[in-house]
Amino acid sequence: MLHFVIPEFYLKIMPPFLPFHLALIYISGFFEILGGVGVLVPRVRTLAGYGLILLLILVFPANIYMLYNNIEREGWTLFSFLLVLRLPLQLVVIWWVRWCTKETQTQARSN
Repeated sequence: MLHFVIPEFYLKIMPPFLPFHLALIYISGFFEILGGVGVLVPRVRTLAGYGLILLLILVFPANIYMLYNNIEREGWTLFSFLLVLRLPLQLVVIWWVRWCTKETQTQARSN
């Protein structure tokens, strides 16, 4: 929901090479919500999981840009180190989404 409530925050972390920053923020917010709702529906849970994984991969450049921008402006700070930790955490989240939404997990929950 924050994509729609405070898009200004996300505008600051958008890499300059991407076009249509505001539109991309709204689109990613929409698909994030859609994926979250889809995970709750057993019939589309696996598909929603793949969509969320794709979204996590597509927003990864913004995470890198946010880190780079912070270091360039502030130098290495505690926030910089947290942003560094966030990068491998993204892989953990991708694994977690896959584990929670894979076909066998979906079937086990719906039975």
